[in-house]
Amino acid sequence: MTNRHAITAADILPRADYAAVRAERRRAMAALKRNRRLEVGPHVTFYFESFETMRHQVQEMCWIENGGEAQVPDELAAYNPLVPQGSELVATFMIEIDDLERRRRVLARLGGIEETAFIRVFGETVQGMPETDQDRTTAEGKASSVQFVHFAFTPEQIARFRTPGAEVVLGLSHANYGHMAVVPEAMRAELAKDFD
Repeated sequence: MTNRHAITAADILPRADYAAVRAERRRAMAALKRNRRLEVGPHVTFYFESFETMRHQVQEMCWIENGGEAQVPDELAAYNPLVPQGSELVATFMIEIDDLERRRRVLARLGGIEETAFIRVFGETVQGMPETDQDRTTAEGKASSVQFVHFAFTPEQIARFRTPGAEVVLGLSHANYGHMAVVPEAMRAELAKDFD
């Protein structure tokens, strides 16, 4: 199967058609996302995006907001930048803290965290690049609780990542949040499909 790198309006079902398949699509997406999610440290969870996860996101936004066909172009503009382009992995990472006051305090210390995401494959580091649509750290140094990051791989790094059993580590090297997690083999195999 060839990877697709852009969602088009033709990929989005009309509301009535989506209503008929929504429950099944949501179940299928939950199953797909299981091997695309990884916790790094106590507060951050990475969700690796794909054509399918972003198409589902657009479809769900259109369903929830019920803006009809007029809504689709704005959703495509918002979510297409998060579809991997064949030589990269793309992730949303969320800083998840239930207690509002604690979340405020932690986020105030994590300015620039979006600049510190990395993937290490066989000891070689692929530095994440934050999505540039907007600044997600305030001038006061407070991080947004939702971040978007691209990991651009060379052909050699892709080949290493695709190696069954490859040791892949996902991490953040922020001074106030230095944590890493080993990517499970099932997740490595799933993410390897994002490369052309």
